[in-house]
Parts: sequence; C-alpha cells; structure tokens
Amino acid sequence: MTVSHWTEADSNRAREIWSEHQQHHDVSEKLGQTAGIDPASGCIWFGESIEDVIAQRDADDSEAPLFFIRVGSATYYRKGGHR
Repeated sequence: MTVSHWTEADSNRAREIWSEHQQHHDVSEKLGQTAGIDPASGCIWFGESIEDVIAQRDADDSEAPLFFIRVGSATYYRKGGHR
C-alpha cells in the first residue's frame, strides 16, 4: 500500500484499531503524544512528533503508511481560527 492508494477504509480501520487499543490499554500517560497507526498490520508507534514516530517505524524496518492521531485530542492539528 502506498500513500497514493490510501483509502477512507484505511482511515476507518486505523480508527478501529485505535479504539480497540484504548479499550485494552491505559493511554493516559501518552496524552499529547503522536500515535502512528498502520491499518494493515495493526501496529501502533508512539512519539513526541510525527517525525519521531516515523523514525521508530523505520527502525522497525517498516515502510507502512500511517494514520496519525494526537492522543487525547479529537483532531491532530487544526489550522486557522475564528474571525
């Protein structure tokens, strides 16, 4: 799977993996961290930034495209403000 082949189903699967992970693991220590989720394998990497997560994924000899979330937040990043 390459980034150009990413589908909404991949995003939905990553969200399911994250939901299941939270049901079985306490993530309160990871609030504010970045989580990178591989929807194909179910692997989740945690780090301080997207770059940190990618470095960990690369160290595991993986090139999987990842779905990123900010632990404890409904959105990873929101640009702009209200005028």
